[in-house]
Amino acid sequence: MNETFDLVIRRADIATAVDRFHADIGIIGGRIAALGVKLAAGLQEIDANGRLVTPGGVDGHCHLDQPTGDDSVMADDFTSGTVSAACGGTTTVIPFACQQKGQSLRAAIDDYHRRAEGRAVIDYAFHLIVTDPTPHVIHEELPQLIEEGYTSFKIYMTYDALKLDDRQMIEVLATARKHGAMTMIHAENADCIAWLTEALLEQGITAPIGHALSRPMLVEREATHRAISLAELVDTPILIVHVSGAEAIDQIRWAQGRGLSVFAETCPHYLLLTDDMLDDGARGYQCICSPPPRDEANRQAVWDGLNNGTFQLVSSDHAPFTYAGPGGKLTAGDNPSFDRVPNGMPGIETRMPLLMSDGVLSGRIDIHAFVALTATNAAKLYGLYPAKGSIAIGSDADLVIWDTEHEFVLSNDHLHHNVDYTPYEGWRMRAWPACTLSRGEVVWDGTRPTGAYGRGLFLKALRPQLARPRHPLEPRIGPHKVLSGFAMPAAYRFQP
Repeated sequence: MNETFDLVIRRADIATAVDRFHADIGIIGGRIAALGVKLAAGLQEIDANGRLVTPGGVDGHCHLDQPTGDDSVMADDFTSGTVSAACGGTTTVIPFACQQKGQSLRAAIDDYHRRAEGRAVIDYAFHLIVTDPTPHVIHEELPQLIEEGYTSFKIYMTYDALKLDDRQMIEVLATARKHGAMTMIHAENADCIAWLTEALLEQGITAPIGHALSRPMLVEREATHRAISLAELVDTPILIVHVSGAEAIDQIRWAQGRGLSVFAETCPHYLLLTDDMLDDGARGYQCICSPPPRDEANRQAVWDGLNNGTFQLVSSDHAPFTYAGPGGKLTAGDNPSFDRVPNGMPGIETRMPLLMSDGVLSGRIDIHAFVALTATNAAKLYGLYPAKGSIAIGSDADLVIWDTEHEFVLSNDHLHHNVDYTPYEGWRMRAWPACTLSRGEVVWDGTRPTGAYGRGLFLKALRPQLARPRHPLEPRIGPHKVLSGFAMPAAYRFQP
């Protein structure tokens, strides 16, 4: 190769979702141009010195600067959120553009572009959140937005301002089927939660532990089964997000065992935290999220799900509310009842280091599973592969060089988010990125963030291959029974 490399990373121990090898990485124009031994000199060089190098992380589930509809305010915008992500090894984020009821999806997208423009230091795409699936949204807006590169959306089965009923879910799933989009589902039974919450409050149970009591495993299990059933009816793939424990996992494995295209995501807090933290003073308020952390047996069940292939993703579900600040966890008062505390925990920066420390280096998962769970599978599920989530010629030079030699005790002071706590305060860490590169530029040098504000690019997502239905052609119906699937209404027939 005669062309001079912009950057060469020397002596890298490269790990992908399928391979591991030692090589130099040659980068031109922000993309990987060569992998080999003793590559020609670059204008700049970084000596990895035999350290592990993985693809930059793709965090497919995070909330940045998202309007909440109440008095709470998310602490991280597209500057602080993406800086924090980069410092933890993530080079692509996919936050949510949330439709407000009575408004259009287009308005949500336009608003989110305004929030992100000139602020992000790493690349980003958008999921949609569909809260008001009117005929106009279903038949006009969603198809057009999918065509424009917004090929994934989330629907909720809980929260009054967000939830859809079953018929609305079917309409959205059928639109996803027709147009090749991926549907993410927050699976909890809203009516069960409301009934239990009222009963707990009547008994005077207002502390954070009431949050866990109002959301027992049953409400997640039932909603997961119902979501799977609706997706099977429509014959479209779905992704169940932030799965917390064994009963929901059992439903997902049952569906996967029947050959259904059901994908699953979990988060570090379900791998590492337990529900006793909700009964621990201030930490209880800090750790309120939905679904709540479960007990030790369920924590182990989630680890088992990583090893047996149930889960395809580990995402942060970063939902950044301060503890003491305005608009945060205590916005309803110093001792608010559990049902008046904003849901969510910060984790965009700690996601990858925690899974490297407590997963790979502790022997719970191998390095290839780590790469798949933190980068490759998200890129595939959300239409960003192979530009993202891979170390291959032609892919973006999004890379993490890991320091796995120095243990330290994590403090919130180490982190770069705008939140005044981390649920992992005092956690013993065995790994942290020594360097994070986004499109060949160093955005974290091991001691400080170095990415310029606004350098992050918006990514138009492709239609994911994994979002294709099992039966893309219209099924035949025999005289006495359905031979293959069912007769899809003409308006929703898959268009390859």
